[in-house]
Amino acid sequence: MNATTLPSTQASINGVPLAEPHEQISPEELRQRACTELLRQAAQRDGLLAADDPAPQAGAFSEAASEAIERWLEQHLNVPEPTEEACRRHHAAHAARYRRGERVHARHILFGVTPGVDVGALRSRAETCLLDVRCHDGSGADAFAAAARELSNCPTGAQGGELGWLTAEEFAPEMAQEIFGRAEVGVLPRLVHSRFGLHVVEVLERVPGVEEPYESVRGAVQLALRQQSWITALRQCLQLLAAEADVQGVELDEASSPLVQ
Repeated sequence: MNATTLPSTQASINGVPLAEPHEQISPEELRQRACTELLRQAAQRDGLLAADDPAPQAGAFSEAASEAIERWLEQHLNVPEPTEEACRRHHAAHAARYRRGERVHARHILFGVTPGVDVGALRSRAETCLLDVRCHDGSGADAFAAAARELSNCPTGAQGGELGWLTAEEFAPEMAQEIFGRAEVGVLPRLVHSRFGLHVVEVLERVPGVEEPYESVRGAVQLALRQQSWITALRQCLQLLAAEADVQGVELDEASSPLVQ
């Protein structure tokens, strides 16, 4: 039985439950709680957190635990500074990410993740909708707008999912990463994930913006590479902690937890 179907009440780290009885949470939230609990227990073992720190309730950790986890990560994560050569290579390979003034005219259909929702069924509905609007031949009624009015959990559904012209800063960061710095126009061939749920996205038009020279965006490039290194170090750290722990009812070897996105 996998993390999608296993009752969350059976999920635990070294015997500490990750959910309240009968609590319904998504697999992504369950993995996030598991990763945080691994770090909380590591902080306890290293004396950074009191042994009697209360176990989390419904995913809520104590303030002391949060502070102890930060200190533990500072002590254990080795995050090297990116070299100038690595920064220049990254910029050359991803120059589109550092455009200034890029805008897109887009619309979306949101399948919202709310407490108690069956995430597997939600994903199935979202994927069916994505297939339907991508396969529409374009004749007759606007299939995307009709689907948005019927299915979207966003208020924009009443306007056919219309978002208007937006910059990357006006999107949630995880959405902007999937939409900007690309040439795609039309319904994107993949679901876009965000903190709000799953999105079927159509890019109607793009204004590509102006690519900035490396010297103008050097700081942003350094920050991006530092973040990548930090995420890699954290994933490796969590893998080691998980290997040493009794992990029940949650898959930690799937796509990255929200903790490390």
